[in-house]
Amino acid sequence: MAHPRWQEARTVLLYHSLPDEPDTHAFVRQWAREKRILLPVVVGDDLELRVYTDDGSLRAGAFHIAEPTGKAFTDYAAIDLAIVPGVAFDREGNRLGRGKGYYDRLLPRLKAYKIGLCFPFQLVESIPAEAHDVRMDEIICGGR
Repeated sequence: MAHPRWQEARTVLLYHSLPDEPDTHAFVRQWAREKRILLPVVVGDDLELRVYTDDGSLRAGAFHIAEPTGKAFTDYAAIDLAIVPGVAFDREGNRLGRGKGYYDRLLPRLKAYKIGLCFPFQLVESIPAEAHDVRMDEIICGGR
C-alpha cells in the first residue's frame, strides 16, 4: 500500500487470487472503496476486464476463479497500474504463467506500470522469454 505507484493509481488491474497465489481477496475488497479495481474474466481464449464492486457481484468463472459480473471495461489507457500473478518470475521481469496465454494476450494492450506479485520461492534465476513476452516493470515478493 505504501508503494508510490499504488498511491498514485486511480484505476488498477488486480486479480482474485487462487489458493496457491498471494491472497488478494481482502486487498481487493478494502481498496475498491477508494480506487477503481478491475478484475479479469475469462471469455473464450481471452481475458475481459470488469469493475469489481463488491463480493456480491462475483460469480465462479473459469477455473473456479471468482469473477465480477457486469459489462466489460475496455478503456485500457485509463489503467494506471497492473498487478499480475504468475507461476514464476525472474529478476529481469520475465513472467511464467499457467500456460494458457491469457495475460500474454492482455498485457500488450496496457500502457500501465506492471508489477508481478509472488511468493519468494516463485522468484527464480531465469525464465525463457520470447520477443512477444511482456516484462513486468517490477516484482514484489510477499511472505507466506
